[in-house]
Amino acid sequence: MPDVLDTSPTVSRVLKGELCSGCGLCAAVSDGAIEMQSTPPGYNRPVVRAPVSSAAEALIAQSCPGAVVASWPGEAHPYWGPLRRTATGAAGDEHTRFEGSSGGAISGLLVHALETGVVDRVLHIAPDPRDPTRNATVVSRSAAEIIARAGSRYTASSPLAEISAALAEGGRMAVVCKPCDASALRRLAARDERVGRHVPLIVSFFCGGIPSHAGVGRILAAMGVEPAAVTDFRFRGRGWPGDCVATTPAGEARMSYAQSWGGHLSREVQFRCKICPDAVGGVADIACADAWYGDDDGYPSFDEEEGRSLIIARTEAGAALLDAAVAAGAVSVDALDPGEIEKMQPSQARRKRLILARVAALPLTLQPRPRMSGLKVLAAARLAPPMEALRNLVGTVRRTLQGRRSRL
Repeated sequence: MPDVLDTSPTVSRVLKGELCSGCGLCAAVSDGAIEMQSTPPGYNRPVVRAPVSSAAEALIAQSCPGAVVASWPGEAHPYWGPLRRTATGAAGDEHTRFEGSSGGAISGLLVHALETGVVDRVLHIAPDPRDPTRNATVVSRSAAEIIARAGSRYTASSPLAEISAALAEGGRMAVVCKPCDASALRRLAARDERVGRHVPLIVSFFCGGIPSHAGVGRILAAMGVEPAAVTDFRFRGRGWPGDCVATTPAGEARMSYAQSWGGHLSREVQFRCKICPDAVGGVADIACADAWYGDDDGYPSFDEEEGRSLIIARTEAGAALLDAAVAAGAVSVDALDPGEIEKMQPSQARRKRLILARVAALPLTLQPRPRMSGLKVLAAARLAPPMEALRNLVGTVRRTLQGRRSRL
C-alpha cells in the first residue's frame, strides 16, 4: 500500500453501502484529512478533504463499525451480550434520577467515578449551544456538569471525532457513547495503546437507532415551533420517560415520548442501525437502558413512573464501579434475572433475531456488509420465526433495490 492514498477505500465502501454510523473515528485518526459533516436528511458523515495516509487507512479499516464490529468477549447471551452483573436501579440522588432519561443510573455512576478518582473527566454528548436541537461532544469535569447534561439525545452525534485530542490530554476519562462508538473504541485500542491507558471506563446504553435531524424537524413542525426560536431542546427526561420539550422565548411546547419517538424519530433511523448486531453496548464496561414495565399485552408501557434503569456490568471494571457505587449510595439496585430483560426490552430482542436475515440480503444486491463475528448473530437468528425472518430478508432486498433502506 502506498504511504498516501487519494481517499480512504474503507470510508468509500462504507458510505456506498449506507453502513456509516457517524461515530467520527475516521476523522479523528486521519490527521485532518477527513472531517464530519451533517448531510441530508441530517446524519453525520465523513467527507475526505485531503489525501489519507496508509497508516490512517489501516486504523480506519480495523476500527470503523461500518466495516467491522467488535466481538463480545467471553460468554455472552445471544441478545444481551456479556452479563457479569444484571440489575435494575436508579441514581441514589433524587434530582439526578429525575433529570436522567430513565433512572439516572448512568449519571449516578459517572458522578461516583468522578468523585472517587476513577476518572478525572467524562467525554460525552450534550446539546449544541449553537443549536440545542443538535449535539456536541463535551467534556464534563464536575458532578454539576454531568447532571446538567443528562438525558438522551436522539439525533446524530460523533463523539469519536474528538478522541485523538482527548487521548493526547492524558489522564483518565470515561467515555459515554453509542454501542457502535464503543465498538470502534475497543477496536482502536488494539492498535493505539493510549486507549487502554487513558480510558478506564466505557459506558454505553441500549440504542434504538440514530434518527436523522429531519426527525427533530418533524417534531417541531407538529408542535408549531419555528426551529430558529428554540433556546433549549430535551428529547426526554425530567421524569420517566419524560416529555420531549422545546423551549422558546414564548414558553414550552411538549410532546409525549410515545409520540416523539414512535410517531417521528423512529421513522428516521439510519440503515446501519437496522442491521446492528450489537445495539446493547456489549463491549462497554457498563451498559444501561430503560427497565420498562410491561402492559397487559406484554409491551412496554410509557406511562409516567419513577425512573428505573436496567444496568448491566459487562467487565471486571464495570462490576467494580457498580459495586462501589452501590456501597456508597450513588446508585441503588435490585438484582435481576437475565430472563426478565426481554420483558423490558422486547424490541431489542426482536431486532437481534432478525439481523442475520437483513444482513443476508446485502450480498444478494451486491452491497457491502460489515464483518460481525463473535456476536451471537446466528444463535439469535435461530430464535426468529421463519416467516418473519423471510419477510425481513425480502423487505431488505426490495428496499435496497428501491434505494429506501432508511425506511426498513
